[in-house]
Order: sequence, then C-alpha cells, then structure tokens
Amino acid sequence: MAGSIRRHWKRWLIAGVAAVAVLCTAGPYVYINYVQDKPPAALSLDDPRGSDSSGSSRGSGQGVEGSWRVGSGSQAGYRVDEVLFGQNVTAVGRTEKVTGELEIEGNRAVSGSFTVDLASVKSDSDQRDGQFRGRVMNTERYPEATFELTEPVDFGSAPAVGEQVSAKATGELTVHGETNSVSFELDAQRTADGFRVNGSIPVTFADYGIEAPDFGGIAVEDEGNIEFLLAFDRA
Repeated sequence: MAGSIRRHWKRWLIAGVAAVAVLCTAGPYVYINYVQDKPPAALSLDDPRGSDSSGSSRGSGQGVEGSWRVGSGSQAGYRVDEVLFGQNVTAVGRTEKVTGELEIEGNRAVSGSFTVDLASVKSDSDQRDGQFRGRVMNTERYPEATFELTEPVDFGSAPAVGEQVSAKATGELTVHGETNSVSFELDAQRTADGFRVNGSIPVTFADYGIEAPDFGGIAVEDEGNIEFLLAFDRA
C-alpha cells in the first residue's frame, strides 16, 4: 500500500511540475501575442499631430529662412527590442516634453538642437518605466538627452506646403552624461505655418555607459533607437 501511494505521489508531482513548466512557457506567449497591445508604430510624418497642410493658414506664404523653435505636437522617445520570458517584444517609450530650436539660411539648417526630458518618458509598463528612470538611465542624475547639429543640413530646396524632403544630419548626441558623434537620415515636411522633422537615431548603449538590462526574465538588446517627430513654429 505504501509503495502504491509513493508511486501515485511521484506521478502527481511529475505531472504538477510539467503543468507549471507549460504554464510558464505558454503564459508569456499567450499574453504577449494575444493579450498585450502591439507597440505603437514608429514616429513618422504620417502622424497627423502637429500637422496642418491647409494652404489658407497665416504662414503659408512665408519662406522657411529664419529662427524656429520646437512647438506643440512634438514627441520623442526610444524603441528597443526585448526578450521577455523567451518571447521577442518591442518596447517603446515616449514623451511630449521636447524643446529645441533651429536656424535656417537659404535651404540649409545651419544650427539647431533639441532636448528630451527623459524623466517624463512613459511606455505601456510602469515596471519598465521605473527601471528606465532608475538603474538604466539614472534620470535623477542625467535628466535629459540632447542632440546638437555640428554640420549644416542641406535640404536642396524649400518644399511646398504638404511636400517632403530628405537629408542627412550629423551632430552630437548626449545621453547618460556621454557624448558621441552620430549621423542619420531625416525627413522634413512643410506645413501651412511651419514644418515638421522626423528621424531615428541609432544608439549602442555601451557607447553611452549604459548597461542593457538583463534581469527577472527580461533581456534587452545592446542597441536601440531614439525616435523623434518635431513640429517647428516661428521663434
């Protein structure tokens, strides 16, 4: 009798362990693929916020030369790939707390910069946000990320309202107290009373003294992107 009970107990134990293993594997898969919201699409000029292409607006007849500042409708943040309990996911965090300025002469942006308030960046996870502000970015000590042009950006020509042009930007990106030279493609779109600029800056975390998180079933890739969509108004 005792031997029979032990055999039954072992079978139930093995079955229980197997069930837990299945739940641990299937649970994250089901949640990530069927329950969790998909990450927002990359920022682009297709985003309607901050856009006004109606030719009747007060600034439509003006040129683009002069001083500009980052206005409402602007946003910036990060996009990075994660492995969450064995499942591949994309983490996205954003903020609208972005400031900056730009100086245009002819068809070239001759100087400019923008600054992102990192402490205000939010994703779809409070836990991720706490890690981002704390052990990852230490926003108490390094509250901002800044990009500043070091070479003029030549757009070739001033686009008509609603049209887009592309160019290459080169400058210095400062994150986590470290500064590196970066180059990337950006797109600009003329609006009725200003223009918008969109781009994505690749970031290798080690270049900025940032350790990619790897804890509690969450591992983050060594590289990510800083996305931005800036709406400029006359300064």
